[in-house]
Formats: sequence, structure tokens, C-alpha cells
Amino acid sequence: MSIIGLQLFSVWKDAEKDFLGTVQKVADLGYGAIQFAGFFQTPAQEVKQLMDANGMKTAGAHVGINQLLGEELLKTINYHHTLDNNLLICPALPIEMRLSEDDYMKAAETLNHIGETCKSSGFQFGYHNHDFEFERFGEKTGFDLLFENTNPEHVKIELDCYWAAFANQDPFVIIEKYKDRVVSLHMKDLKIVNGNKMGTEIGNGQLDFETLIKTGTQFNIEWFTVEQEEFDRDPYESLAINVKKLNEIINKSGV
Repeated sequence: MSIIGLQLFSVWKDAEKDFLGTVQKVADLGYGAIQFAGFFQTPAQEVKQLMDANGMKTAGAHVGINQLLGEELLKTINYHHTLDNNLLICPALPIEMRLSEDDYMKAAETLNHIGETCKSSGFQFGYHNHDFEFERFGEKTGFDLLFENTNPEHVKIELDCYWAAFANQDPFVIIEKYKDRVVSLHMKDLKIVNGNKMGTEIGNGQLDFETLIKTGTQFNIEWFTVEQEEFDRDPYESLAINVKKLNEIINKSGV
């Protein structure tokens, strides 16, 4: 069964001030895994010791493109070997890598090279979408250009269901198209306030999480990873609501 994780960027300000303390707070909320977004110079062994002490798994890590190129990639791989994390995810392309169809084609080649190195080192490599990848360049979106021009064995997909829906894309269509290439789903709900789309706690918006979980389970997606960036209440209260609601949906679905 897929494991519920939290993308730590949800509370990045706290992580920046007290990284290990923030990891402990997330563990106390009942998450089975954490997906990292920076380590703030914390030694990998210290992170692993804390994770092990709480019985938590690592649901991958978001790693900026600069840490995935050349010698930096080898440093990144070594750090994550120690952490016992085998999933590296590029969280976004910088704007200069996505201005045109040609940019996306070059980006796909870059991602392919990164993914090939990762696989040879025992890692999975993936890319996480926002909404901008669904901008069209002729007949294709940036998302199409990235994933139709990368090796499925080298470049996996972390589908952010919120951002796909934000861009008026159907997450289910994407999952069914790419099937076992999708290794993680980012789970946050979408609500509309005064005509503006905003993130909210799971169950407070429009996304069909029961079907998302059933679909994800059907295609053996490994991680259901909560991420929330907009809050109407204390962030930890929201994150507690998210994990509780996901567990309720999973138990109700019987997956």
C-alpha cells in the first residue's frame, strides 16, 4: 500500500530555523514518511537517526537542478545514500529552461542524463510539475514535451494533483496515460475564493481524493505526499487534518 508522507516545504520557515525539531513535529502528527526540500547543512546521518527513531520512511527529496548537474549530482547521491533515500525529484525548471518548445526539448535531454546517472547509482529520478508545464507550444504542452522525450526508465513523474487541476488538467487522465511511470502523488485540495484558486486542506475543496487514492493504488503508486502552502489556520493543525482525512479515505476505500 502507498504510504502517506509530508513534503517538508509545507513548513519550510520552521525547518529553516530548527530542521530536526520540525521533522520531529511532523513525526508526532502521524505521518509515515517525509519528503525533504533541503537539509540546511544537517549531516545525513543525524537526519537518518531521527527518522529511524520515529519509524519513518523517506518519501523522496526535492533537489534543485543545480544540485543535479555534474559533480554536484555525485555529492547529492552520496548524501542520499547515507540517508537511505532512493528517490530524487527535480521540483521545477527555472524559467530560463522553459520559455519555448526548444527549451523544453533541451530540458528533457538534461533530465534524461540526470536520470541515467541516478539509475546507475541505484536511484529513481523524477520531475514534479506545477501549472506552467501545461502551457501549450503548438500541439504539445511543456509536460508532454518533457515526458514524451525522456526515457520512462530514467525520468519518473511526481504528479502534483493540485497544480494539474489548477491548470484545468484532469489528474486521472495523466495517471492513466503514464501508469507505472508515476511514482508519487502530491496531495492538496483546491478551493475557489472570490474567483481565485487556492490550496486548502484535503476534504475542504474540489478534488476527488477517494478516486485518486483508488487510482494510485491500482497503478502501484508508492507515495501519497501531502503538500500545503496556503493556510487559514495554524499550519500544523492543517497538516494534522490532512493526514487524518487521508487515513479516513484509505480506510473507507479498503485499499
